[in-house]
Amino acid sequence: MIKRFIIAFILLVIVCGGIVGFNMFRSQAINQFFATMKPPAVTVSTIKVAPQDWKPGIETIGTVAASRGVDLTVETTGIAKEILFTANQNVQQGDVLVQMDDAVQKANLAAQQTQASLDKVSLDRAVELQRRGVGSESTLDQARATASASASQVESLKAVLDQKQLRAPFSGTIGIPQIDNGQYLQPGTIVATLQNLETMRADFTVPEQRLSELKIGQSVQFGTTVGDLRYTGKITGIDPKVDPSSRLVSVRAEISNPDGQLSPGQFVQVRVELPEEQDVIALPQTAIISSLYGDYIYAVRPAGQKPAAQTPAQPATSDAATPADKAEPAQAASSQPDATPALEGVQVFVKTGRRSLGLVEILEGVKAGDDVVTAGQNRLSNGGPVKIDNTIDPSKLSQSGEASK
Repeated sequence: MIKRFIIAFILLVIVCGGIVGFNMFRSQAINQFFATMKPPAVTVSTIKVAPQDWKPGIETIGTVAASRGVDLTVETTGIAKEILFTANQNVQQGDVLVQMDDAVQKANLAAQQTQASLDKVSLDRAVELQRRGVGSESTLDQARATASASASQVESLKAVLDQKQLRAPFSGTIGIPQIDNGQYLQPGTIVATLQNLETMRADFTVPEQRLSELKIGQSVQFGTTVGDLRYTGKITGIDPKVDPSSRLVSVRAEISNPDGQLSPGQFVQVRVELPEEQDVIALPQTAIISSLYGDYIYAVRPAGQKPAAQTPAQPATSDAATPADKAEPAQAASSQPDATPALEGVQVFVKTGRRSLGLVEILEGVKAGDDVVTAGQNRLSNGGPVKIDNTIDPSKLSQSGEASK
């Protein structure tokens, strides 16, 4: 009985020891596997840093207005008899836009013209009598005054009659009519808006620190989006006073609008062109990563490896060496696979400067010739292996798209 108990105990110890030993071996194997396992290489796109021409500019936003634009109003009371324009019609300076009822004014003018003609005849008779010596000087003076007053009254009635017509003060595009035929109009009633859309102006503001970089006649680009600055213009006015509340300076520029796509009151992107600079280190905005510790990029560099051992130089062979002996080194070299050097992404903190057209100026941190990651760095860690694939690079595609526009 005791012998059986001892045998069972020994078997139990062997089984438990085997289980514990297996678990220890498995844990050690797992730890060793993960310790030696290398993460897979991350596919990234890169760009080689090189000095380039820098086109600085001041980017802001503005509001477009017509170079000449007014809300047309009537000067006198009356009933709108005829509206002689339609919405979005191009009108010329002096065109009659609205005709008001002027029957009473025409009748008054006709009566006054008749009276003026009669006064002119009386003046001619008084002059003739004075020439013959039978008329008095006072009678002649009275006739002259009466004729002059009648002529002035005629001109006054003509001006009143002209007020019954609303004419275009300049050539342009007229808007939607705000009145109807038969409507009684008061002085100041808005009839429609008239805008000259051939030449526009844009009002925008810049920080007071950039005031010294502005000058009259400076080139300005405009567009509805940042990547589509298709309109060009020039600065025509700079406010000499800085707004003390916002610390901004008001600027006005004139824009050519040949296709008529810009409309008054429209929001536009503005870029004031500054003199071009050479040999500036700049990177696409997609390469810059911002963090609480500063801005940084990932530079692609060869992974830290031991230098390959150099093979000792072969002794000089005699001319009698067999061809097979000469072919052995070549065969050995050809049997070795092409070894591609391993690459890794290294985190490098940089000091950034100005930004322009999707590029960021780099003041410190990189130099010409460095390979910098522009896409794929969201899956990259410091020192992680990388694989370069520049067939598709979003940063390059965006820049080429902006250049083509």
